[in-house]
Amino acid sequence: MDERKGAEAPVRPWLPMPRVTPFTLLADRFTVGRRGLYWATTAAMLMSVVLIVTGGVVRVTGSGLGCPEWPSCTDDSLTTTAEMGLHGIIEFGNRMLTWVLSAAVGWAIIASRLQKPHDLITTRLAWSQFWMVMLNAVIGGITVLTGLNPYIVAGHFLAATALLTTTVFTWHRVRAMDAPTPVAVGERSHLLGRALLAASAVVVVLGTITTGAGPHAGDSSDVHRIPIAWEMITWIHGIAAAATLVVAVLLMRSLAPEARTARLRVATFLGVLLLQGCIGIFQSLTHLPELVVVLHLMGAALVWIGAVRVALDTPRSSAKPGMAHAEGTPVAG
Repeated sequence: MDERKGAEAPVRPWLPMPRVTPFTLLADRFTVGRRGLYWATTAAMLMSVVLIVTGGVVRVTGSGLGCPEWPSCTDDSLTTTAEMGLHGIIEFGNRMLTWVLSAAVGWAIIASRLQKPHDLITTRLAWSQFWMVMLNAVIGGITVLTGLNPYIVAGHFLAATALLTTTVFTWHRVRAMDAPTPVAVGERSHLLGRALLAASAVVVVLGTITTGAGPHAGDSSDVHRIPIAWEMITWIHGIAAAATLVVAVLLMRSLAPEARTARLRVATFLGVLLLQGCIGIFQSLTHLPELVVVLHLMGAALVWIGAVRVALDTPRSSAKPGMAHAEGTPVAG
């Protein structure tokens, strides 16, 4: 071993070298501030909610096959034609919103990579949004090509929910970097926060089955439906929502007064869940009017956002998200 003072460290060829990519070259010349990253991740999250809502509009207006082919609208036209009428406009418009979402996700990827210091986890979360967009596009195409098979339609909604989850994770991490250090909650509260997320996931899945068995097929009444009694699955869906409400109340009661952020998140979740329950009961008693169904879909997205944020803000420890360079060197955040 060379022990001379000032001797250069030996070369270790087996250590991986940092990869040079267009993003690393861009990061050497440009920087995006934290505010730019915040708005980029916010835009991606909002657009993922918009896609869920407009997907509901496509369904309740019977426009699911307004563009009967994919990825083009017809065999002869990339876009909708006058002969397709309003249904074609609604379906094609929903497809075009995917490009707006893609632009927001692309902005989030670039903004996260051009941070100084660079947070590797945020960049990976932003890239996960891109892959979720691709997954949704493929499942959306399969939905059209299979004539709105209700199981594929349900999978499409769950994939949209997975996309929403990645955008919420990314947005929350960016906000947490500049927020006060979170107060750790007790083990019971931590587990209840995870239980709330799991219960909310069950409600979302049951909601897709309820929709697949209901009257809004997305096109004509000839579209195949899930062969389950709609009244029965609606009751099961409602019971699951009530159980989620009970878990949320237990979580609120378990939180100490000093856990203000966690208590605020749970209180917000309770308010949104109660409003969502009222909308669900109203739509069931009024034979599923189209506007109320769309509002219920938007409520489902907001409930899921709330559940994810509750789980993220009921930590076992008070550690803040760290910052890391692309090479993995930790830096204070």
